[in-house]
Amino acid sequence: MPSNFIDYVKIYCRSGKGGAGSMHFHRAKYLPKGGPDGGDGGRGGHVILRGNRNLWTLLHLKYQKHAIATDGQHGGESRSFGKDGEDKVIEVPLGTVCYDGDTGEYLCEVGEHGQEIILLRGGRGGLGNWHFRTATNQAPRYAQPGEPRQERNIIMQLKVLADVGLVGFPNAGKSTLLSVVSAAKPEIADYPFTTLTPQLGIVSYRDNRSFCMADIPGIIEGASEGKGLGLRFLRHIERNAVLLFMVPADSDDIDKEYHILLTELEKYNPELLSKSRLLAISKCDMADDELLAQMEKSLPKDIEHVFISSVSGMGIDRLKDMLWTELQKDENQVIDISHAPIDVKVIEHIEETDNQDDEPHTIYLNEVEEEWDLSKYKGIGWDE
Repeated sequence: MPSNFIDYVKIYCRSGKGGAGSMHFHRAKYLPKGGPDGGDGGRGGHVILRGNRNLWTLLHLKYQKHAIATDGQHGGESRSFGKDGEDKVIEVPLGTVCYDGDTGEYLCEVGEHGQEIILLRGGRGGLGNWHFRTATNQAPRYAQPGEPRQERNIIMQLKVLADVGLVGFPNAGKSTLLSVVSAAKPEIADYPFTTLTPQLGIVSYRDNRSFCMADIPGIIEGASEGKGLGLRFLRHIERNAVLLFMVPADSDDIDKEYHILLTELEKYNPELLSKSRLLAISKCDMADDELLAQMEKSLPKDIEHVFISSVSGMGIDRLKDMLWTELQKDENQVIDISHAPIDVKVIEHIEETDNQDDEPHTIYLNEVEEEWDLSKYKGIGWDE
């Protein structure tokens, strides 16, 4: 069954073109030469992104391949203005990042509820001939056309907003921990890659305080090169204020596994290494104090650690305290990341491979836009 968690869509967006100004002269019974009275054309509709905190996936845009605003209406007689085109508003979850679908250039990011970003501006309406009347030109027989519309292929990627991100190999106990500390119900099984999509949970803390934790699907060595689930979900780690690395106690070399995870994050985005990190040694319910003391000698020295067991509850309260302390630090209050351009061909190949049964992302456009020769209108109403 396909997942409802969709964090990548590619759509074609087009704003509306401006309505043409009217070239009209007033005529009445007693005013045979009433002069120019052509009205202005209406503005074309914008394509607008709006943040909505009630959305958590791009599922509603998966099959909406076109977002098209309407054109502005033409001006009329008696200085009647044309109606503005209707804006096309696209509601997206918080954490949505937009890229140019052809070049991969970063365009914008939606991070607040109700925030509106004009993705494509509608064309301005043309001025009617009423604007061009002068003492020496009392009957102008020209008006401006409307500005042309804009069009663009847009790639939208969702990077989930969470305070704490769980990073670890498959079967490290991430889903089990999330199910214990929150009300989330991720799939839990004894085989690798049980979690195929990011899972979010709200962790309750003391005095009715809470924070958000995200279970990121398992990373393996070579994930940044496309192995396993590849880099498809590594983008979500960029949003986390604190990274909680999880390595099971029965691993052959805990220090080696931790540094493999760290290396994969560095290859994907070196800025991730600047985030606060904690290390949780999971599945410690079967280990005695002597084994834990021996294990502690081989742990990495550059990161604070804690021994936990999601089954017995061992170390869970201490883990929450450590996470809360990190989240309250000033350097972890603002999550500021720089969005590098993406490789469009690589990302499309990954997404289309994962969605072979879905409609292809490639959109073919047959409509040919009308091109305006605006050279003769320069200096009569439009600023450059």
